[in-house]
Amino acid sequence: MRRVRAVAVALTCSILSSAASAQSGGFGVCKPVAQRTQEIGCWIIAEHAVGRIEAPNVYWHLDAYPSMAAAERARGPRGTVLRALGRSWLMTIERQDWRPKREGEHVADIGPLVVKPGRSYAALFMEAVTTPGMTSAVHRHSGPEAWYTTAGETCLETPSGTIIGRAGAPAIVPEGPPMYLTAIGSETRRAITLILHDAKRAPTTEEHDWKPKGLCK
Repeated sequence: MRRVRAVAVALTCSILSSAASAQSGGFGVCKPVAQRTQEIGCWIIAEHAVGRIEAPNVYWHLDAYPSMAAAERARGPRGTVLRALGRSWLMTIERQDWRPKREGEHVADIGPLVVKPGRSYAALFMEAVTTPGMTSAVHRHSGPEAWYTTAGETCLETPSGTIIGRAGAPAIVPEGPPMYLTAIGSETRRAITLILHDAKRAPTTEEHDWKPKGLCK
């Protein structure tokens, strides 16, 4: 597992916790998984330098393995091995037709993720377990974001409208626009989130000039 940089800890994926909402209305921030004391929340699992990408788009490949060791044996230079949602994963940023050198259970290809050719990127991964009604701060990313959801639903509002993520329907958000996330439906949301961000910039910054219209209520 790769060391998570302090900037990612401080700025990535602000989530409103039930306790904070009840007590002060304030926002928590995604914390390193080593600090996890409860299931509910947003947890930074890993960050990996992907390097320079020359193509205009790439894909997020999710392959599950019986153990972390097995996933590590299959890992390539643009792969990250991590534990999330009760499984051992190899997460890889590559072209669409890429496959690992040792086959596991190929779960999904999510993309295309639109990037700027010639730029260096880093992949930041988080595990989110949120109950209906929990929301994020208004924020934006320095690269595309994608969600792989196994349970529950997420509604993301941007100036262009809404994007819905649910099991079987991965969601992708391009770099740039401000956004506001809400866990919707009646089931606890369980998801792995990728921010494929500019390696020279913070993955996430809070946005104070745009106000959501409440389209996800």
